[in-house]
Amino acid sequence: MADSVNLDNLAELDFAGVSPEEFAKIVKGLSSKEINEIARDEPLRARVLAEVFGRMGRQFKPETAGGLEALIRWKVTGASDAVYETRIANGVCTVSEGRSDAEPRVTLVLGDAEFLKLVSGNANPVTMFMTRKLKIAGDVALAAGLTRYFDIPKA
Repeated sequence: MADSVNLDNLAELDFAGVSPEEFAKIVKGLSSKEINEIARDEPLRARVLAEVFGRMGRQFKPETAGGLEALIRWKVTGASDAVYETRIANGVCTVSEGRSDAEPRVTLVLGDAEFLKLVSGNANPVTMFMTRKLKIAGDVALAAGLTRYFDIPKA
């Protein structure tokens, strides 16, 4: 499927029916340029982001978080900025769209392609940070360890 992904068949895709592993393969099959092209379709971009963030709670591994309490703000930049927040507390991860008045422990800023590659296991967050494709404000140590709190598929 990943070999034939384009804007037309991606727009038809029922993301809720795509497993994290299948999603990782789709993302792996796309270049950053292709992902950014797809992200220009604002309704499609909103659907993809809503599905990815919607899955974070299900992909969360509470056993690795222990007593961690943190608000993580995600700013995905593109034609427009999308902001989501994930709150980890009491062994639960909740996600909300938009920016709250609460002070995040860490804010992650990255483009559409970088975000999708990161959450699908197709990019190394340390490399992304070192090459300035991922900007971090706040608790860098928390940001560096975020991937261990989620079951991230490998394509």
